[in-house]
Amino acid sequence: MKRFTISLDDQLSAQFDALMQSRGYTNRSEAVRDMIRELLEKEHLKNENEGYCIASLSYIYNHHENDLANRITSVQHSQHDLTLSSLHVHMDHHNCLEVVILRGTIQKVSDFANQIIATRGVRHGKLFMVPVEIKQEHHTHEHLSHTHSNPLV
Repeated sequence: MKRFTISLDDQLSAQFDALMQSRGYTNRSEAVRDMIRELLEKEHLKNENEGYCIASLSYIYNHHENDLANRITSVQHSQHDLTLSSLHVHMDHHNCLEVVILRGTIQKVSDFANQIIATRGVRHGKLFMVPVEIKQEHHTHEHLSHTHSNPLV
């Protein structure tokens, strides 16, 4: 483990300590590590469309709106290879929240999310991606093959 020291003026230090406390951090080191990880993830995702990611896409829509639920389902089925899991929540008599867990190339996941979010009637769409390294594992003693998704940062 490497150590480094930073200097902050009093105002910035107080703001950082307040933020750290509001998010439940018990020490500055872990807060700084998380900020660095977040920045590195953003930079990787911004500069790399060829790599892989694991992601969550969440969005809200009115299920009474002009066959919207069927249109969303159709988009999901057209990219079924990206979807690992989905969660559907009835928020009230009209609105539904869906969360879809995705794994694939950064470009395909981004395109899929943009297609869902841009669908007329979908509101409050957000995509959260984490860059990963994909490894296909085969265990001969169990005769099983499965995929490992290891975070890059």
